[in-house]
Amino acid sequence: MKRKDSENSRNVFLDKKILREMIKSGEIKGVSDVEELLKGMFADILQELLEAEMEDSLGYSKYDYNHKMTDNARNGYSSKRIRTTMGDMDISIPRDRKSEFEPRVVPKYSKEVSSQIEGQILSMYAKGMSLADIHEHMKEIYGMNLSPETISRFTDRILPLVESWRNRPLEDVYAIMYMDGIR
Repeated sequence: MKRKDSENSRNVFLDKKILREMIKSGEIKGVSDVEELLKGMFADILQELLEAEMEDSLGYSKYDYNHKMTDNARNGYSSKRIRTTMGDMDISIPRDRKSEFEPRVVPKYSKEVSSQIEGQILSMYAKGMSLADIHEHMKEIYGMNLSPETISRFTDRILPLVESWRNRPLEDVYAIMYMDGIR
């Protein structure tokens, strides 16, 4: 399924006629097409959030030079490929001339929007799933094709913590307190 433009994806929630036209024209044939449409909408939403953050950071909206109270200005975009629960997507991060803009939606140097994914991978690893099983699970559930090396990098982060916990010195005596209450 190909989206004609990002306007279509934004208006689907607002206008049911557009959605019906997309079904009638054959643009939406099944669940996978709906997922692609939602993925595109998610990218558009992220893009709009980044634009709003830039406006907030600079203190004026695009082309509104009458309210400009800073010597900083927009300076184009940098492209970025990010991982989300909906799969990989490309977005454009707005830049400013003084490099003061710090996006919160998609932080600098971050490749993942959802930190929940990393937590889920670590949880599955802690429960004894193999890297291949985690790879298959992430592919089935989220449509993310994470390589075993990427998953291994996630799990390698907790290995020092596990080792330090295993090799910690044990105390001679541990206090145990039992409480019982009657109401």
